Amino acid sequence: MLKRLLYEALGMTMTSPCFSAHPMVLLFAALVAGVMQSAEPVKLPFKPSPVPGGIAIVPIHGTDTASKVTYHGEPVLTRRSGKGWVAVVGIPLSAKAGQDAIEVDGQSVPFTIKPKHYPEQRVHVADQRKVTPNAEDEARIAKEQVLMAPAWKAWPEALIPSLSLRQPTPGALTASFGMRRIFNGVPRSPHSGLDIRAPQGQAVRAPAAGRVVLTGDFFYSGNAVFVAHGEGVVSLLCHLSKISVKEGQVLQAGDVVGEVGKTGRATGPHLHWSLSLNNARVDPRLFLGGQP
Repeated sequence: MLKRLLYEALGMTMTSPCFSAHPMVLLFAALVAGVMQSAEPVKLPFKPSPVPGGIAIVPIHGTDTASKVTYHGEPVLTRRSGKGWVAVVGIPLSAKAGQDAIEVDGQSVPFTIKPKHYPEQRVHVADQRKVTPNAEDEARIAKEQVLMAPAWKAWPEALIPSLSLRQPTPGALTASFGMRRIFNGVPRSPHSGLDIRAPQGQAVRAPAAGRVVLTGDFFYSGNAVFVAHGEGVVSLLCHLSKISVKEGQVLQAGDVVGEVGKTGRATGPHLHWSLSLNNARVDPRLFLGGQP
């Protein structure tokens, strides 16, 4: 039924080759999904994991309509649940265990962050500059961080994200997310993504529909692609040997975005996948409901 409505609305035939990639299709589908969402509760595809790097599901009581929800100043996506709503809150790795709160229409709503211990990871990197950058490298990194900041916060209009994602490339998942990393004996920030072991040149695909909001060759990430899936859900796919998409391009789940590589700070070919909610990096494994 939805497909027929799309065809009629856009004046396309069922054999139109550009149908699935047409931006208006994605917009129309998102709007229809939004109507359906307002009529029926949405079953979340994951269980709450209210730990640093996890997800808190916070009930929003006393409202029949979607509220404005923020967490530490960042907008938070919401979903219907029963007769009310819930906030799906990404918790940063830097968060401390204990009481925290979201803001719902200006009112504080508390929730509890549980403790979680992440193991330590020692890594040897041949290029010492990737561990202790020189002044020129530091200047480049600072510029790249400014460039990346809006990508992590991207919230494209009319995109309603799937919360059940596909593994972007086949391969073994490592236990790397959240690990406290020590490079060449020097402590560095925890690993804010998931590594997937894969051979050089293997296709990397979009884990869900979305829009490419940034591509580039970055000091640590190497060749990288940011895909905004909607409502503050953003994927970073990096260390690529090849980028196959352009900024502004609309993607469907499974579209090729590039190839596995070892660019940037990498000890060998693999895919690094970071997933962000409300500008907080969370463990992508919580969302892996699809197949690679």
